[in-house]
Amino acid sequence: MESVVNKTLLTQSFSGKKVFITGHTGFKGTWLSVWLKELGAHIKGYALAPENKQCIFNVTHPYDNAESVIADIRDKERLKTEIVAFQPEFIFHLAAQPLVRRSYEIPSETFAINAIGTAHLLEAVQQVTGKCTVLVITTDKVYENKEQDRLYTEEDILGGYDPYSASKACTELVVRSFRDSFFNTNTYSRHLKAIASVRAGNVIGGGDFSRDRIIPDIITALKTKEEIFVRNPSAVRPWQHVLEPLGGYLLLASKLHKDISYSGAYNFGPEPADHLTVKELVEQAIATWGSGNWKDGSDPGAPHEARLLQLSISKAKQQLNWLPKLNAPQAVQWTIDWYRQPVHEAASFTLNQINRYMAL
Repeated sequence: MESVVNKTLLTQSFSGKKVFITGHTGFKGTWLSVWLKELGAHIKGYALAPENKQCIFNVTHPYDNAESVIADIRDKERLKTEIVAFQPEFIFHLAAQPLVRRSYEIPSETFAINAIGTAHLLEAVQQVTGKCTVLVITTDKVYENKEQDRLYTEEDILGGYDPYSASKACTELVVRSFRDSFFNTNTYSRHLKAIASVRAGNVIGGGDFSRDRIIPDIITALKTKEEIFVRNPSAVRPWQHVLEPLGGYLLLASKLHKDISYSGAYNFGPEPADHLTVKELVEQAIATWGSGNWKDGSDPGAPHEARLLQLSISKAKQQLNWLPKLNAPQAVQWTIDWYRQPVHEAASFTLNQINRYMAL
């Protein structure tokens, strides 16, 4: 059976459409921008400036060709002005403070960016005059994680131990409130606004250079021939290549734009067999690279991070006909392949991987 995440079907949904992306300078936002540009979309991005020169946004910028607004999601009036001026048909909201450990350093700022920033966006959507489909990207960490050996479904209770996880659970409540109060599915014919939230597992892929993330740490150590410092080697996560959830987002947005019944929350993650420990991920990366060593850097006094987190993707499978295309070894291989490219070839390689993925 042909994959529903393919170039023909996605081009039909997004070619010529106006797409507003918050967080377009980030890791996932850049991949999404390049992908949508390949599909023929007209893109406007809204985000802070990238944090470092080597980030994927800077190396792929000629390929996304988006109108780029460098501004803060907490700037309510600027955000509204840019959205109203653009009048988008689709919005992908990825702007966020995305790091657990950093949320311990800036807790109130994390809540302001993730929860209040989302409220700013959805309030502005009320000023879009035509049909608009909105996807709010949260995280697999929105659930009240009891660290039991079970897969969390979209119906499970929201929670969050650390400020990041709690802020994203708050974001889900913001989405629910705006959907019920202003964009109710029962009155869709009047307001023409459709909203869904998406909860992805831990993403890996080329071009991630953020601090406190495992792939950048691995690549830096491998390239400098140093030991890889691993904080929580026994922690289990639903690892997936970045193109997997992005393909799910595009598929869901295309369906939701045509049918309001797809409004709601969706998990996107790997098959259960690809829920790996950090140790297994690191060892797979070392084997793929061809050399390297790691050491246990666990610190009992470090801020709390969940040790077990697993997602159910049954809803996405059944309702969207979405399936992961890459298993864990393949996801690691695609990631390592990207980092092996010379800087001047990284942009074309990014586009090549997107097209390879759609062809699978």
